[in-house]
Amino acid sequence: MNAGPSKTAATTGPTPAAPVIDVVADTALAAEVADVAAITFPLACPPHCTDGDIAAFVANNFQPANFVRHIQNPESDLLVAREDRKVIGYSLIHHTPPSNPDVTAVVTERPASEISKMYVLPGHHGSAVAAALMTTALGISRDRGSVVAWLGVNQHNHRAQRFYTKMGFTRVGEKTFDLNGNVEHDYVLSRRL
Repeated sequence: MNAGPSKTAATTGPTPAAPVIDVVADTALAAEVADVAAITFPLACPPHCTDGDIAAFVANNFQPANFVRHIQNPESDLLVAREDRKVIGYSLIHHTPPSNPDVTAVVTERPASEISKMYVLPGHHGSAVAAALMTTALGISRDRGSVVAWLGVNQHNHRAQRFYTKMGFTRVGEKTFDLNGNVEHDYVLSRRL
């Protein structure tokens, strides 16, 4: 006797597939990652930043050639989250000691990895994509021998701060960030691996 579909299946619908997270080795993906970066970076900027300053920063830092260099750098890992083969988010990790004096003063354990970029397309905010990217980034950092991961987040980006706190990061200091000649203020967050 067939009882038909369960109430749970009927009311919740299908479970979305988990995103596929890959370490990028193919420089052909650089253009697609640059496109995602150009969409997502402005979303993390504080409201007082001008469109012109943001556009100039994107033009100088998020071109395909920039991502080709990251892909080819043995001290960095570029991760992408994909859904239906399309890049929907990315993370950039640098496995080198911090050079900013404000960071070296508060991130003292070595080896350390910097989670330099962690961005997801707006339609995927609140989903499992960012958590999957971060979990993978932390695992890769640990596998590379790092004992701590750190990142900078703008002091006005409360949504990102909440996410990083959920992922185990705590605020340990402050640093500045140059956005096209304008000084922005970031919190430095870190967590043990």
